[in-house]
Amino acid sequence: MMQYLRKIKDLGITGSMAKWYDKNSRESRMEELKSYAKDIAALVEAGCANPAAKPQGRPRILEVAPGPGYISIELSKLGSYTITGMDISEDFIKICKANAERESADVDFVQGNVSNMPFADASFDFLFCSAAFKNFHDPAQALREMYRVLKPKGGGLIIDMNRNASNAALKAEVDKMRLRGFSHLWVSLTFSIFLRKGAYTRAEFETMLASSPFSNWKIKEGGIGVCIYLNEAAAGVWGRSPQERG
Repeated sequence: MMQYLRKIKDLGITGSMAKWYDKNSRESRMEELKSYAKDIAALVEAGCANPAAKPQGRPRILEVAPGPGYISIELSKLGSYTITGMDISEDFIKICKANAERESADVDFVQGNVSNMPFADASFDFLFCSAAFKNFHDPAQALREMYRVLKPKGGGLIIDMNRNASNAALKAEVDKMRLRGFSHLWVSLTFSIFLRKGAYTRAEFETMLASSPFSNWKIKEGGIGVCIYLNEAAAGVWGRSPQERG
């Protein structure tokens, strides 16, 4: 389904689906999302300690398509950062702001499209995108925009599902959520029928990146996902996350 919808235009998650996504993330994925936040903080802190990439003042970090915003919110608790989250969905932005207010998190959530981000060139020291890249209508343009808004010595991380993920790996991922009844069945079907089929393989990512402005990138596969390290993150200037070291 997703691979067909994204051929038309960029679409945000709205209404009851956005509310369900928020609830499921909060109840079943928080440990995973906190782990991502720690990985990103490790990358950012390693970069800040390196003279070649050290930003002036607080590191400016962008999350592209934050969904309900939990990774950015958790990241804000781990360091002194200026964090922006941008999502195409107005409903998700409202949810993000409510979640940030509840957690007293200093994150600026704004509405925008990854194909034409509302930021000046070289605005951010680091950016990341989790579980959303497969949804973008024009992934090549998304990569160009990511390159544009990153500072020359900035770093980036894209985390998404791997279309080559095995059924066993998908089952293990869903089982970690400890869902029951209909919720378990629904998430299992969503992963195997919709999300995996809409995702990219490592080879497809390599083709897209080879045609992008990024000249420095590295890909790592693991579990059901794929991690793409961009710019100085790929070069090691921005360090290596715990996932990467593992």
